[in-house]
Amino acid sequence: MKSLEPQQARSRESLRKLLKAAAQVLGQHGVEGTTIPRIAAHAGLTPGAIYRRFNDKDALLETVIMGILERQDERLRTGLTPEMAGQIPLPVFAAQIVDSLLVSYRANAELLRAIRQFLQGRMGTEFWKKACRLEVRSYERMVELFLAHAKDIQHPDPRTAVSLGMLMVISTLHELILDTPEMKVWKGLLPQDDQALKRELTRAFLGYLGAS
Repeated sequence: MKSLEPQQARSRESLRKLLKAAAQVLGQHGVEGTTIPRIAAHAGLTPGAIYRRFNDKDALLETVIMGILERQDERLRTGLTPEMAGQIPLPVFAAQIVDSLLVSYRANAELLRAIRQFLQGRMGTEFWKKACRLEVRSYERMVELFLAHAKDIQHPDPRTAVSLGMLMVISTLHELILDTPEMKVWKGLLPQDDQALKRELTRAFLGYLGAS
């Protein structure tokens, strides 16, 4: 058994490098531009080494994307408890969440866009259903963090207000960062920089909760 441990460790490290390389290529080149040879070159592997682990590109990308969603869910589960969130004033906590979402969307826009395209192409499959369940669970965790401030929310239905309010924030970020290639068309109609956008999204969210 001991003789197998170094080999198993190398295998795990090789898989980790492969999945990291695949995520980077997906973010740089999109779904269509992500190919097994390109991933192999990025990971320092041969295409044959990848095919020994995965039947095709779709199987590899499913594993990559599921890993990203699982890590996101785990961060929300372990990073901050509702009790900890409740110690932060609601306006400050809301601004922190909006800021972290905005920064994440900006930093990972290409990858997020590619992930969404891939998910849409797999709609109805077991992979798609599992990914949806993970996304919903992560969303529920975020809602629970805000509900630690239920006493400060004047909306008659705090859970619905937080759920819909965060959906409006996230949908706005989707529209402005992932779906709109040229923001100049909105000049004069929307906040002119990310600081202003964060401020206005936070204000809108808190106003809907009745907590501004």
